[in-house]
Amino acid sequence: MYRKSKWKHGYNLEGHEHGNNEKSVPQVLIRDLKFEKKSLAKLMFSPDQENHPSKAPVKYGELIVLGYNGSLPNGDRGRRKSRFALFKRPKANGVKPSTVHIACTPQAAKAISNKDQHSISYTLSRAQTVVVEYTHDSNTDMFQIGRSTESPIDFVVTDTVPGSQSNSDTQSVQSTISRFACRIICERNPPFTARIYAAGFDSSKNIFLGEKAAKWKTSDGQMDGLTTNGVLVMHPRNGFTEDSKPGVWREISVCGNVFSLRETRSAQQRGKMVENETNQLQDGSLIDLCGATLLWRTAEGLARTPTVKHLEALRQEINAARPQCPVGFNTLAFPSMKRKDVVDEKQPWVYLNCGHVHGYHNWGNKEERDGKDRECPMCRSVGPYVPLWLGCEAGFYVDAGPPTHAFSPCGHVCSEKTTAYWSQIPLPHGTHTFHAACPFCAHQLAGEQGYIRLIFQGPLD
Repeated sequence: MYRKSKWKHGYNLEGHEHGNNEKSVPQVLIRDLKFEKKSLAKLMFSPDQENHPSKAPVKYGELIVLGYNGSLPNGDRGRRKSRFALFKRPKANGVKPSTVHIACTPQAAKAISNKDQHSISYTLSRAQTVVVEYTHDSNTDMFQIGRSTESPIDFVVTDTVPGSQSNSDTQSVQSTISRFACRIICERNPPFTARIYAAGFDSSKNIFLGEKAAKWKTSDGQMDGLTTNGVLVMHPRNGFTEDSKPGVWREISVCGNVFSLRETRSAQQRGKMVENETNQLQDGSLIDLCGATLLWRTAEGLARTPTVKHLEALRQEINAARPQCPVGFNTLAFPSMKRKDVVDEKQPWVYLNCGHVHGYHNWGNKEERDGKDRECPMCRSVGPYVPLWLGCEAGFYVDAGPPTHAFSPCGHVCSEKTTAYWSQIPLPHGTHTFHAACPFCAHQLAGEQGYIRLIFQGPLD
């Protein structure tokens, strides 16, 4: 099976971090900022106004790409963006299997595939191909995801490069995402169930599984198969809430069946079929396309999620508390969410080993440490010293708690339960390994927990 990276899984969800020498520091100087919760109910739970306007079309859910903090580095454009909403279409475009043509010659298979309807071709040998025709389904809508920019793709996804600052960073990488990676079929009637399938139909309305692709005949005589690098799905336990726990990663077939993982990502031998699990997406399901991971949020789940307005209110609230740098005594402030990638002169910085928050300064910057590790002036612990950034993608939050914790080593700030949740999630990396990563930038988490509790100093007056 996949090898896990060797980072420790010593999660402590109580928020206690190692290396915190707070006891040695006068309590008058160091104290946690107090966050008022009086505005929480007013600013967060306003889904009827923000997420469900009265005359808006039915929203099935949204796909959010992990590794981006609210938008792509150079901005969202057209079908290429960090977040894609799936709405009920004016006219159904779903398809369902119909006629099966068995033991076709390649010429006959090509003739069937050229018909003006969807089909999936399974090449068994040079002389034998099985073609499954698909017919229109008036009860479902189909949405397709992949790397291709051709018209059948609704949501264009490219490889996520951790911490990339521009789209050019991702284009220099040899992509492992399929051009037509997967498709999601949504029922047009309540409860608007969404199901995922590997592979998408191309511009000729065809899906081709060549000789080298893993494919087989099922017990009821139907064909099924896997794509080259596979489509993996993980459903969290207890939904996507503050009580969520990671589920088990599975692979989804072209026909939507569920299997255990292959030995390696592109191995010929499929895993074992998991009979008691389905391809139905639920709030918080993760979809990995081997190069990018997507988070599925249902419309109901998004209605319980903090809004961008709520996150902005929390930013203003923490700034209103006037946190100070213990060295320069200057007031710190998180920059506006529109300037989330530019270091501001008032930007808070943190020592990752202890969690003490400062402004930027050169204290403890010794040449032999190569500028990477710094000594905290409050507790003398030595470690990385990085700027703090607010997590701006509200869809990644499991609760509406205040921004008291930060991921390590990137410094993205969000609620305690959100950091605790994502630090537990093993995300596929490459073709063999898993590791936990910050959802806002995709950097692999470091340290014993993968996150720290922030210790602010309030104003002295």
